[in-house]
Amino acid sequence: MTSDSKNACRLAGERFFRLYHRHCVSPDDDTLFNLLNAIHSLNDKLHKATSDNFFDCHEFIMLKALRNLFHHEAELINEVRSISVANLPISTDLMFLCLVPSNLVFKSIDRLDKKRKVQDEAIIRSVLKWYGNVVNINPCLFNFAVHAFEKFRAIGFKIEGEEYAEFERSYHFEEAAGHSHFVTGDINCHAGHVEDVIAVAFADVT
Repeated sequence: MTSDSKNACRLAGERFFRLYHRHCVSPDDDTLFNLLNAIHSLNDKLHKATSDNFFDCHEFIMLKALRNLFHHEAELINEVRSISVANLPISTDLMFLCLVPSNLVFKSIDRLDKKRKVQDEAIIRSVLKWYGNVVNINPCLFNFAVHAFEKFRAIGFKIEGEEYAEFERSYHFEEAAGHSHFVTGDINCHAGHVEDVIAVAFADVT
């Protein structure tokens, strides 16, 4: 491990947590696109610095596939919708839904390497929340952030930045209280069926 590669990895970690925080607070197409690219870059920098990577993280497999789709067909990012839970008759464990048409997920699966397609498709399907013709990827993004935090902690990399520090404080609070660090992404609906409510919400913002 060289000092240059270690520093590059730390900077990539800081950028990831900075962009993740931005996506949590005020999500839109740009925050998602930038965050997915930051995740891709973070994995590369981690591998160069430590020979480790995120390929053992199921959430990463999904986010990498979606990133590769948007990287090659950037206009498709315009089909993603971020919706505040406060505007819907539902309750869930995150403030925003990040809804992607399921056909884009299938398209990202079609781009997978043939040798890994069967395994990776099963992984991708398992980490997403499916609601009719759309999927909510925000739980996947959140849980990847937890994995990234734990990876850096395990290898002893100290990441700087207020966004990382805020995540760290939240993690320690959950640890002290005995709460899970991961979210389920489950949605409870106050009226009607969840799929119907989300479909209407998605249609209203298109």
